[in-house]
Amino acid sequence: MDNRCTGFVEWWDRSVGRGSIVPLGWQDAVPVRREDLEGECRSLSAEQQVSFVLVLGADGFEAREVRP
Repeated sequence: MDNRCTGFVEWWDRSVGRGSIVPLGWQDAVPVRREDLEGECRSLSAEQQVSFVLVLGADGFEAREVRP
């Protein structure tokens, strides 16, 4: 079963390797870290469409296994 979601990058800070993604149908963004990017991708761009898996972490939902 594939539990992947689709959304758009809200912002990405290359210097610290962190940003946020807004899942389609959501108003709130979820955090994403560089170590959660898959494959050769090491950076994201604002408004870029991505797919990812939502995981409930200690501080709320997080984006993991992010693919451009």
